[in-house]
Amino acid sequence: MIKWITKLFSSTAKEENMDNMKPEVHEYQKNNLKTVSSKYLIVGLGNIGAEYVNTRHNIGFKIVDFLARKEGINFETVKLGSLAEYKFKGRTFLLLKPNTYMNLSGKAVQYWMDKEKIPLENIMVITDDLNLSFGTIRIRKKGSDGGHNGLKSIQATLNTTEYTRFRFGISDEFKKGKQVDYVLGEWNAAENEALPERLEVASEIIKSFGTAGLENTMTSFNGK
Repeated sequence: MIKWITKLFSSTAKEENMDNMKPEVHEYQKNNLKTVSSKYLIVGLGNIGAEYVNTRHNIGFKIVDFLARKEGINFETVKLGSLAEYKFKGRTFLLLKPNTYMNLSGKAVQYWMDKEKIPLENIMVITDDLNLSFGTIRIRKKGSDGGHNGLKSIQATLNTTEYTRFRFGISDEFKKGKQVDYVLGEWNAAENEALPERLEVASEIIKSFGTAGLENTMTSFNGK
């Protein structure tokens, strides 16, 4: 009897010691983990239709079209837009041209962000800017919509202003009351002559965003 009681206490003590030796388990707080992704969503803003192809307001389309042609890739018609996939240095760039018209651009951005699981920090939106002289580049990590309907839609849909925007200057050389005609007008002869070089720079900005990071890209290209 005494031996049995001794054995029982010995066994219980051994189990308690083993419990004390179990490694601690730490649960990670998912909300505190930064998403790591090699995918980037590059959104060129514009309006669909042949009548808009060469207009100032469609510079976003023009820039992603230029990169696609340069790299020999094609756009495919997809839900809420046209999409081309470009791979460079281990990164995948999804070039998106929303077909929702400018004031509903946010729908396409949100859809493809969710579908491809692309984090907010890996999104770049390319748009025209009246407040910058022709061809001037300004890249920012956040900011207001500046009165631009495409940016207004994206801001309202994503419920944030903290996404990268690449503004391409189209200048404001229009007469009073002629802003809409100017923005939806075609490039003049001088602008058309200068555009190829500006588009080349713009394509390098897209690649730099994914490979060198936003801060380095802003340092290298802003004001260029």
